[in-house]
Amino acid sequence: MRSDGRGHADLHLHSDHSDGTEPPAAVVAAAHRHGLRTVSLTDHDTTAGWVEAAEAAVSLGMTFLPGMELSARHEWRSVHVLGYLFDPDDTGLRALTDRIRDSRHTRARRIVDNIGRDHDLTWDDVAARTAADATVGRPHIADALVDRGLVRDRGEAFAGILHPRGPYYVALYAPDPVTAVAAIAAAGGVPIVAHPAARAPLPMPVIERMLAAGLAGFELGHRENAEPGLSVLRALVRERDLIETGSSDYHGTGKPNVPGEFTTSDEMVARIAARGTGSALVAP
Repeated sequence: MRSDGRGHADLHLHSDHSDGTEPPAAVVAAAHRHGLRTVSLTDHDTTAGWVEAAEAAVSLGMTFLPGMELSARHEWRSVHVLGYLFDPDDTGLRALTDRIRDSRHTRARRIVDNIGRDHDLTWDDVAARTAADATVGRPHIADALVDRGLVRDRGEAFAGILHPRGPYYVALYAPDPVTAVAAIAAAGGVPIVAHPAARAPLPMPVIERMLAAGLAGFELGHRENAEPGLSVLRALVRERDLIETGSSDYHGTGKPNVPGEFTTSDEMVARIAARGTGSALVAP
């Protein structure tokens, strides 16, 4: 299913190496079943699933575009920056992702300890729902809460026990978005802001600093984007000739998103491929 009908690339998919529910090969297979030809695995703050995803894509006659979703924050806003075709061994970017992943793990332990004061939940429950090298986060805690019968699904968990304004919440370390963009660009990558109009858009002065640091474009095709922010960003993309992507943000059973519900045009895939210098497309 391709709601925009413009391309055959889905450049925002998650596996169980972060908060998706399926291994990389299964994620790629799901994309293939939905008629996609090019995919990017963009797990949070990790490239651990690249090899498996690339091998699965090639075996199905698909193209794999290496990617990642880097966590950032501006004031109260959580900002996610998709990075494509960067060097996974770049020391600056690796140091940044290592710090974020360490913070995620420490934060998750503290949240579980907080919840455990009032509910029957332990770290072992969360560990049982987390792949060995996964970037652990609140979705894994949500799954453990489901397993313990404390909530019905992830949605109920995030609306209640795991709500940011709830008593158990612990903030996550994340760099500012300018730093995140600069780190991806310095590693030869192509930075794109994920679902940029899901909340109030970033202030224009911040966007200008991100563009100066190497920001290449915005993920305008995403089910969470909304007006009026989307129109503002569309105009900016046209004015500056930026890259525009569309993606599903697929998480397996963790979200209702379906592979290919938004897609990226072949032209934009080609622009990403031409701009990225840290790694390369993997094709059959």
